[in-house]
Amino acid sequence: MQYPLSSHSPENVIAYRGGQSITAGQFHRLALELAPKLAQAFQPATLRPGGLAGSYVINTCQDRFLFMLGFAAAALAGKTTLMPSSFAPHTIVQLQARYPGLICLHDGGDRAQGLPELDITTLLPGQVLPGQISNLPPPAPAPLIDAEQVAAIVFTSGSTGEPTAHAKKWGHLCLNGAAESERLNASGTAIVATVPPQHMYGFESSVLLALHGGSSLWHGKPFYPVDIVEAMAAVPRPRMLVTTPFHLSTLLDAGLPLPACEMVLSATAPLAMPLAQRAEAGFAAPLLEIYGCTESGQVASRRPCADAAWRMLPGVEMSIGDEGAWVHGGHVEGRVLLSDHIEARSSDIFVLMGRHADMVNIAGKRTSIAHLNAQLQTIAGVVDGCFLQTDDDTQRAESSSVQRLAALVIAPSLSTGQVLQELRARIDPVFLPRPLVQVDTLPRNATGKLVRAELLALLAAHRASSSASSPGSSSAPSSDSRA
Repeated sequence: MQYPLSSHSPENVIAYRGGQSITAGQFHRLALELAPKLAQAFQPATLRPGGLAGSYVINTCQDRFLFMLGFAAAALAGKTTLMPSSFAPHTIVQLQARYPGLICLHDGGDRAQGLPELDITTLLPGQVLPGQISNLPPPAPAPLIDAEQVAAIVFTSGSTGEPTAHAKKWGHLCLNGAAESERLNASGTAIVATVPPQHMYGFESSVLLALHGGSSLWHGKPFYPVDIVEAMAAVPRPRMLVTTPFHLSTLLDAGLPLPACEMVLSATAPLAMPLAQRAEAGFAAPLLEIYGCTESGQVASRRPCADAAWRMLPGVEMSIGDEGAWVHGGHVEGRVLLSDHIEARSSDIFVLMGRHADMVNIAGKRTSIAHLNAQLQTIAGVVDGCFLQTDDDTQRAESSSVQRLAALVIAPSLSTGQVLQELRARIDPVFLPRPLVQVDTLPRNATGKLVRAELLALLAAHRASSSASSPGSSSAPSSDSRA
């Protein structure tokens, strides 16, 4: 069985690049012309010394259209795109050992260091300008790709630190984009996304929606509020903003006039209800959330302002067993065990009760880090913040000693005592953080997520600084109020 490169008719617009509209037919032709050039790049003679011919590519293109084009050309050339969770040198070394001949396809910006490199802009017709590609080719119908071809391999961080691979076949990726589009009614919608296309959520909700959901995408990856507003104004309606709670909060706090849109989509972290309500009021449009994981891809959606429950995407099924909740069917490859505690309400509707690894039990009382974060972030004057369990907390839990949580918070207008006072009104005292540390920034990545190791390093630096300034004390009094 085969699926086309895109479900668009050749005359439909599939992308906007600055002031330029690119039709699906032009995109198909560009991908067809690029594929043999990309295949040739895998030959040993064209690689840097020591290079080997291979079948795998890492695509670091920052231009979303060029990423989609590189991904399409790789699939047409029979090559698989690797999508690691990190481009850190250590991760790339691990992948290079497992996938000989791996090359990095880029557009002149970020690279996967240590790999043979190929600049996609040098392979395109005419010039690749900041806002357009000159000499666009004549349109072509969508070429076909075998449904069983592994088009992408996505990775999670394994328990040993070795990336764990999850293969995604072309046919399942096509079903993925179609299922999301059906749920969101996204066909014909122009997408502006703040999340990178290399991330599973950004890949599904921009690239796959454009390829097999009937949508079109804007080429950039806006980050700052003014850039997001300008990007949305640059594409026609109907339009949709694909973002994260972090980017959404920053955008709404900026107080800029918001362009009208038909939908806002959020994922990667729990969305606090006040933020969802502000977003719906600010955009005068529904806000939806997507739920899933790297292993399964997206599996459910909800509109939190209307209902706390999640509904499975078309074709996807869930079964509850002794181990937990499994998802299968539709675009899901095999059967995937979810890491969240789930309460089923019907065959396709469920409620999230918290992530298994996210749950904490202190003095016989249970809650989740996600719930605590939500309570912290809803305090007026708190710009950002998070709770975390330290390695000491884990050791205490294993030895049956009393656990204590820590928290990092950005709240310039509040004292530590004021934040703790507000928390006491929201959570059980046993979960109050010890210490609560005021910081200037939190180390969020491109999707707004926080990396545990970086948070622990920030906390350790605070403790070291406090010890140096207060000999004999493990924390500064102003940062460690007791319940």
